[in-house]
Amino acid sequence: MELIADPGIIDPNTRIAVTPRAARGVGVVEAPRGTLIHDYETDEKGLVKDVNIIVGTTHNNAAINMSVKKAAQDLIKNGKYDQGLLNMVEMAIRAYDPCLSCATHELDGRIPVRVNIVNHAGEIVANLVD
Repeated sequence: MELIADPGIIDPNTRIAVTPRAARGVGVVEAPRGTLIHDYETDEKGLVKDVNIIVGTTHNNAAINMSVKKAAQDLIKNGKYDQGLLNMVEMAIRAYDPCLSCATHELDGRIPVRVNIVNHAGEIVANLVD
C-alpha cells in the first residue's frame, strides 16, 4: 500500500526532456542469468553510434564449456551416443542459461550447432551439424 501511494511511482510526469548530445552511458544490473552490462555511446545528435551488451552467459562461458565437456565425458562411452545423450549434455548449458539453446537460432529457425565427437587422442570420430 505504501508503494501504491508513493507519488514518485504514480506521478504521470515520469519522462524528463533531454537535449541530444554526445555521451556515453553504462548500466549494470544483476539479471536472472548473471550480470548484465549495457554500454551505449551517442553522437552529437544523440544517435547511438556504438553499443556493447555483455550478458550473463558471456561471464559464464568458461564454466559452461567445462560443464559441457564433463557431461560429454561422463555420458558418452565407447563412442556410443544418441539424441537422448546429446540432450542430456545440452542440459549442462541450460543449468547456466535456460534460454541459450532456444535463443541462438538462425532466422530460418535452425540451430547453428556443430558437435564434434572426439576420441581419447583428440581425433574427430563423428561430426553432427544441425
